[in-house]
This record gives sequence, C-alpha cells and structure tokens, in this order.
Amino acid sequence: MKKELVIEWKHIGSDIDNTCERCHETGMTLAAVLTEISMLLEMEGVSVRVVETVLPNEAVAESNSLLFNGVPIEELLEGIEVTTTPCCSCSCITCEEDTECRALRYNGEEYEAIPPDLIGRAAMKALEME
Repeated sequence: MKKELVIEWKHIGSDIDNTCERCHETGMTLAAVLTEISMLLEMEGVSVRVVETVLPNEAVAESNSLLFNGVPIEELLEGIEVTTTPCCSCSCITCEEDTECRALRYNGEEYEAIPPDLIGRAAMKALEME
C-alpha cells in the first residue's frame, strides 16, 4: 500500500521570495531535505506532497512552522520547545515594530530556521520509519 507524506509549511508573506528570512531558510531547507531523501521515500512507496500555506500578517505566531501529516514538528519530536525571538524581517512584512517569529529550542540550542536534521527525523517519524 502506498503511503503519503503531506508536509505543510506555514509562513507569512506572499511566497517563498517574499517571506521573512528565517521562513525562507526553512522553506529552502525543506526542499533540500526532500531532494536528499526522495529516493529513499520512493523506494519505500511513499509519495510526498508539500502544501505551502501563506498566513495573514496577524498570524505571525504560526509562521515558520512545519506539519507532517497534520502533526507539528514539535509534537513529533521529543524535546523540541517552541519559542519566539525578535525578527526584523517579520517586522518589515507586518509593519509592526518588535515583531517576534517562531523559533525552536532543541538540546540547548535555539534555531530560528528549522534545521535539516529535525526535518528529516520528523518526516521519518511521521511515516513511522524511525
């Protein structure tokens, strides 16, 4: 039976070129990770669909997030904590001073963009391959 992995990438801004810097980096990293693991997923009979959800500026708190088959990365991987940090490019997009954007804390490190190893692990976990 063929499995499907649906990854939803949420961000503010009109598209990948017009979003905040960290959301842009997360989107580019997601594309790179999927290119890297696509052969493995294909061999396992998994099809991948990426859904890009452009959020209104008021939803900046949901921006820079990834959901794997509807489950947020922070719920899939143990030890991830969602936090926020000041984001100048979000401030420019929303025209609001001191805008904060989502970031992740994992193993004592803070990540403004979601790193490739967490994306890959979350994809495998969502598919019950980890």
